[in-house]
Amino acid sequence: MTEQLLKIRGLKIEGRSDEMWNQIVNGVDIDLMKGEVLGLIGESGAGKSTVGLAAMGFTRDGCRISEGTVEFDGVDLVNAAASVKRGLLGKRIAYVAQSAAASFNPAHKIIDQHTEGPTQHGVMGKKESEMDGMELYEKLRLPDPENIGFRYPHQVSGGQLQRAMTAMAMACRPDLIIFDEPTTALDVTTQIEVLASIRQIVEEFDTAAIYITHDLAVVAQMSDKIKVLLKGDEVEEADTRTMLSAPTQEYTKSLWAVRSFQRPSKPPVPTSATPVISVQNVTAAYGTVPVLHDVSFDIHEGRTVAVVGESGSGKSTAARCITGLLPPVSGTIEFDGVAMPLDYRKRTKDQLRQAQMIYQMADTALNPRKSIGEIIGRPVEFYMGLKGAAKRKRVDELLDQIELEPSQYFHRLPSELSGGQKQRIGIARALAAEPKFIICDEVTSALDQLVAEGILRLLAKLQDDLKLSYMFITHDLATVRAISDEVVVMKDGRVVEQGTKDEMFKPPHHPYTDLLLSSVPEMDPDWLTNLLNERGVDNIGDAAVGKMT
Repeated sequence: MTEQLLKIRGLKIEGRSDEMWNQIVNGVDIDLMKGEVLGLIGESGAGKSTVGLAAMGFTRDGCRISEGTVEFDGVDLVNAAASVKRGLLGKRIAYVAQSAAASFNPAHKIIDQHTEGPTQHGVMGKKESEMDGMELYEKLRLPDPENIGFRYPHQVSGGQLQRAMTAMAMACRPDLIIFDEPTTALDVTTQIEVLASIRQIVEEFDTAAIYITHDLAVVAQMSDKIKVLLKGDEVEEADTRTMLSAPTQEYTKSLWAVRSFQRPSKPPVPTSATPVISVQNVTAAYGTVPVLHDVSFDIHEGRTVAVVGESGSGKSTAARCITGLLPPVSGTIEFDGVAMPLDYRKRTKDQLRQAQMIYQMADTALNPRKSIGEIIGRPVEFYMGLKGAAKRKRVDELLDQIELEPSQYFHRLPSELSGGQKQRIGIARALAAEPKFIICDEVTSALDQLVAEGILRLLAKLQDDLKLSYMFITHDLATVRAISDEVVVMKDGRVVEQGTKDEMFKPPHHPYTDLLLSSVPEMDPDWLTNLLNERGVDNIGDAAVGKMT
């Protein structure tokens, strides 16, 4: 009989707000056996990460476990002494965060951070830990495993850093790992590599795991069983195949049915129409390293052009060129048929006003010390020259446009908002300049599917009302289907294919477009295994072998 590793009973957690304690987790039970993977799903605010951290006997600042028990291999983590917890955390219980970039210390090399746990816990010496780290890097299919650890975190890609963090979590060969949205911000091809690598290492070392995610197709590939949470309550739990094929609760069925939103195709743009933004033969470099090669595409009024491709394909670099943050080496950027200065510092205030950005991570894009009214009011004053009552009236109008009640949100700080609400504030800040063109940089990638759909519907409504043009940078092809009019596919700094949405989702495709389309996870527990087999991958960690050049 499989041995029980984690037992949680009646877990209740409170959060402190306005000098009062409010319950945020309402009596959750978990049973996890050795080597078993539990998928924990639900929308933002469901309590997934809070429960995952509590499984380590930990709560964030401002939270506390008010009732219930958390037993790890017979140890009561709720009442255990700090010294007992220190002996377990990092050694027998490990954590893999959503953002590897935010979790690594940028001032230290990856290998030095990898060896810290094993040496402090006395598992192995530094040199032995370095050698073991290189072996784990190889198992996780990191390039140049003998040397990649001697780079700093900013010198590797997001997918590579996510795998390095998984290797670091495995350094002491823990019995339990908490994976907290580890692939949310990754493109589809990199996501496959990370998922396959995680699954391989969990299986090889018989490690139990709690896999927290809002991506149902991902959890289908990773979990033996699934538990659904809603606002701190358990909704239902079942083995993965049963949960996917026959959920019993209406809320779970609604999760399964998300992404119903899809904008109808628009008629072709007249050939005589002048694009709002025209990128013509743009080549760009970071220092002496070329990153864009003769890139061209147009974005017309009231249209959404989705720019897709894996990490490093040049999507965000193209956006930086359009905004003037990275002046191209050659080529032109036109706005309404007029060439703009390539360096933003040489553009007029009106030229700057017309092109705005909404950023991927609203958490880091909003000043945590400023109120919502101040955040939105700054561009209102800077671009439109409004002050006093006129400024407040305009900010209230913008909050109405993003469907947030002005009286409730004007004086709040970003920390008092959910992820979806923060992203709406990012949209309002962009709208404050009254632009014709907005760059949406992965604006839904960090959001659960229900919240993301709400953001997409809002952006579509604003586009119709204000005749906005969008450049929509994304790695999520479901988002592309939902909101785009045209699609530009980029690889290695080049446009490999472009056309209307209808054209792009019908074969024949460029081989790289085929790779992207085939890499979108499906709600089938066998999908990842079948895909790797189709690509001729013998080892489950060799997902990268299937990549086309």
